[in-house]
Amino acid sequence: GSHAPLEDTAPRIVEHPTDVLVSKGEPATLSCKAEGRPAPLVEWYKDGERVETDREDPRSHRTLLPGGSLFFLRILHGRRGKPDEGVYVCVARNYLGEATSRNASLQVAGE
Repeated sequence: GSHAPLEDTAPRIVEHPTDVLVSKGEPATLSCKAEGRPAPLVEWYKDGERVETDREDPRSHRTLLPGGSLFFLRILHGRRGKPDEGVYVCVARNYLGEATSRNASLQVAGE
């Protein structure tokens, strides 16, 4: 029998990030998995601002994993602020549309 061609589909988030509490200097992962055809491009936003990963800056301590999760080599936290603390969402896009995950907060455990 002949198979009907697979239809393109808009992205949907199949695994949402959850809140994490991390000790400073420790690694952390914010999970996100999206499905769609063509495979959606995943971007992360923190407090509404796009998160740069090692794709944009090779020195970045944040890595976008192949499935779409965001991995922190170590949580940065200094006297001048908490650059990794905040509310994150992951957004998956392809030409048919986009899907936004639930909010997940990343907090650094108390000093």
